Amino acid sequence: MGAGATGAATATLLADAGAQVRLVTRRGSGPAHERIERVAADAAAAAEFAGLTRGSRVLFNCAMPAYDRWPSDFPPLAASLLAAAERAGADYVMLGNTYGYGPVDGPADEDLPLRPSSVKGRVRAQMWRDAEAAHRAGRVRVTEVRASDYLGRGAVSPFTLMVGTQALAGTPISYPGDLDAPHSWTYIGDAARTLVAAAHGDQSWGRAWHVPSTSHAPVRELATQLARAAGSPEPRLGRMTVAELEEIARHDPIMAEVPEMLYLYDRPSILDAATTASALQIVPTPIDAVLDEMAAEHRGAGRRHHEEAVGTRLP
Repeated sequence: MGAGATGAATATLLADAGAQVRLVTRRGSGPAHERIERVAADAAAAAEFAGLTRGSRVLFNCAMPAYDRWPSDFPPLAASLLAAAERAGADYVMLGNTYGYGPVDGPADEDLPLRPSSVKGRVRAQMWRDAEAAHRAGRVRVTEVRASDYLGRGAVSPFTLMVGTQALAGTPISYPGDLDAPHSWTYIGDAARTLVAAAHGDQSWGRAWHVPSTSHAPVRELATQLARAAGSPEPRLGRMTVAELEEIARHDPIMAEVPEMLYLYDRPSILDAATTASALQIVPTPIDAVLDEMAAEHRGAGRRHHEEAVGTRLP
């Protein structure tokens, strides 16, 4: 379920390995592949979705509602998917994040208790608690793969939205966090590989796994590396004040959700994934390869825009 960057990468990885994949989204979107069946459906409609999962071996939940609608839209979606996995007798693999931990001093590992300090963190924590309860009751096998902020082709994160695009374009950057605090970054391909590895491991169930990070570089360093990979000018970075962020948030419902998550960006935020690396044999993709991919995507978008502009002038 879900054809965002990580969902699409997971579906492709499974299909390339020979699995028959049914990819469900509201619009029937997703990668074209001979072993991927794309289906348009509302996964929150429990009865409809249950029919689509009948006969499945594993259900991967890579879906995410609009960022500003998590409290209203995520709980019924998660409940529908959990119920569908139970009815189908399928294993249930959730794609999660670090919001449920709340502020953490030092690296966060999978044994850290969930102590969310935000609305969105409480939503994510409850999703896992409900799934874990079903697992403990013997109704379904569940696991959660938790990622940090995403990098890679098609990735959406505060970095790609507020830093990466500007660094590639050579425009000034204003970032609402500490530009020099170490931060863990997740490559979407590594998240997909961890999801698939967790689905195939007998030791995976009833616990969470962290995706090994491609980098722990501060934002300033990462932006500089990305600009160099793209041949763009040295990035000009400044720190956005809380007042500036709040002014933007007044006119943007998505940005209005950022202030409660600033604790992730105004201090070091490091994900410890040593257990995943050892148990699931996941080696993170080198950061240079990830940034080269992002730079290539930027160049490709630039060529398409140029071709479209030229095309509008042709007779």
